[in-house]
Amino acid sequence: MNLIDFSSSALSILPAILALGLAILTRHVLLSLGVGIVSGALLLNDFSLFGSLSYIADKAKGIVIDGTSINSHNMSIIAFLILLGMTTALLTLSGGTRAFAEWAQQRVKSKRGAKLLAAFLGVFIFIDDYFNSLAVGAISRPVTDRFYVSRTKLAYILDTTAAPMCVLMPASSWGAYIITVIGGILISHGVTEYSPLSAFAAMLPMNFYAIFALLMVFAVVWFQLDIGSMRRFEYQACLGNKEDEDETQTRSLDEDLGIIESSRGTITDLILPIVVLILSTFGMMMYTGAAALASEGKPFSMLGAFEFTNVSQSLLTGGLIGFASALLMVLRQGLAVADIVKTLSAGAQSMFGAILILTFAWAIGGVIGDMATGSYLSSLIQGSLPVQVLPAVLFLLAALMAFSTGTSWGTFGIMLPIAGDMAAAADISLMLPMLSAVLAGAVFGDHCSPISDTTILSSTGARCNHIDHVTTQLPYALAVAFISCIGYLILGTVGSVFIALVASFGVFCLMCIYFSWLSKRPGRLC
Repeated sequence: MNLIDFSSSALSILPAILALGLAILTRHVLLSLGVGIVSGALLLNDFSLFGSLSYIADKAKGIVIDGTSINSHNMSIIAFLILLGMTTALLTLSGGTRAFAEWAQQRVKSKRGAKLLAAFLGVFIFIDDYFNSLAVGAISRPVTDRFYVSRTKLAYILDTTAAPMCVLMPASSWGAYIITVIGGILISHGVTEYSPLSAFAAMLPMNFYAIFALLMVFAVVWFQLDIGSMRRFEYQACLGNKEDEDETQTRSLDEDLGIIESSRGTITDLILPIVVLILSTFGMMMYTGAAALASEGKPFSMLGAFEFTNVSQSLLTGGLIGFASALLMVLRQGLAVADIVKTLSAGAQSMFGAILILTFAWAIGGVIGDMATGSYLSSLIQGSLPVQVLPAVLFLLAALMAFSTGTSWGTFGIMLPIAGDMAAAADISLMLPMLSAVLAGAVFGDHCSPISDTTILSSTGARCNHIDHVTTQLPYALAVAFISCIGYLILGTVGSVFIALVASFGVFCLMCIYFSWLSKRPGRLC
C-alpha cells in the first residue's frame, strides 16, 4: 500500500489534533478517536475511499495479528484487563473489599488519610505503569469511596504516581528500556565517563517533571489543593450528590454490577490475591528477562532481566495467578456457583469500555506513526537556537510529541537520539540534561493526552469518566510543567543541578501557595 509522505508537512499533526480537540469538546472519546483514524486514513490514501477503508481494515487487523501470528502484546494486555476486571469483581463478592474498607476506616481516620493511602501505594508499586494504575486503583477505591473522595481525584493520584515513579526507578519496565536507549546513545557519541546505569542515576535529579509531579500529588492530598473542575467533583463527592458526575465515577462495583458482597469476607480475601498478583507479576518479569538473557548468552542480573523482560506476558501470567487466588478465596466460602459465574461475567463486562478505548488508541497510534507526526515535530527544533535554552525546548517538544502520539515510550525512542545528536553538536556537557528533559517532557505530554494508555488505564483503575480525569488533572500537570521549564532554563544557563532544583522548589512552593489561595476562595467546597 503506497501512502503519502507527510513527514515534512504540518498536515501530519491534523489527525492527532482532531482526535484530541474533539475528545475535549464533545467528551465522546471513541467518536473522537474514530474521527482521527478516518481523517488520517483519508489523508494517507489521497482521499481514496476504497484505499482508506482497506487501510483502516489493515490497522484493525494489526491490533489482533502481527504479521502471520497473533499480536501477543496487545492480546495479552486485553486479556490482563479482563482478568483484572474479573479479579476485582471476585474481591467484591468475597467481601474482601468491604472488610478492608472497614479495617481502613478504623485506622484511616480521615479523607486525607484515604488519599495518602492511595498515593503511598502508587509510589511503592512501581514495576510497571499499567500494573500500577490498575492494581492500586483496585486496592484504594473501596477506601477512598467510603471517605467520599471523588473518583477523579483518585484517578489523578493513580496517574501521577504511575509514570513518574516508573521513569525514576531503574528496576522497572520503563527504567530498563530507558537505560538501554541511553547506553546506545553514549556509545555512539563516545561518552565513556558514564555507564548506562550511572548515567541514568545522574539524570534522576534532572527529571524535574517526575520529581515535582510526585511532590504535587502529596501537596494536593495534604493541603486539599482542589482547583478548576476538581473542586466541583470533590464538592459533589462530599455531598454524596452524583447528579453532575458520570455514574461510573461515583458508584462502587457492587452497585454498578449488582454484586452482593459476602458477609463472611476478611481482609485476607483482598490482600492475599493482590499480593499474589504483585509477586507473581514481578517473578514473571524476572523469569522472562532471565530467559532472554540466557538466550543471548549474557549473565543474569536484576537490571538486565528488567531490560529484556516480556512485560505483556508477565502481566498476563501474573493476572492469571492473581485471578486464581481470588477465585480460591471465594470458593473457600462455599458461595453459590451461579453467583460466582454472574460475578465473573459482570467483572469482564466492566472492562469492555476501557478495552474499546484502548483499541482505538492503538489504532490511532498506528495512523499517527504513518503520518510521521513524530518526525515532523522533531524537525521543528532544527536550526539555530541558543545552547542555554535547548533543555527547555526539548522538554516542550517531547511533551508536544507525547501529547500528540499518546506514548512516552515512542517519544523516548524518537527524541532521545535526537537530543543526543544535538548535545554532541552543540555542547557535550549538556548531554545528560538534554536527555533528562526529553524524559520529563514525554511524561508530561503523556499525562495530558486523552489517548495515552496510562491515562486511559488510570481512569479505568479509578472507574471514573475518562475526559473528566483528563480535564481535572490538566491544571496540576501544567503547573508542574511550568516549574520544570524554569528548572531547565536555569540548568541550561548555569549548569548546576543543585541551583536548578532549589530554584524550581521555590517556584513549586509559590505555586502551592497560589493553589491554596484558589481552593480557599469564597465558596470553599468542603
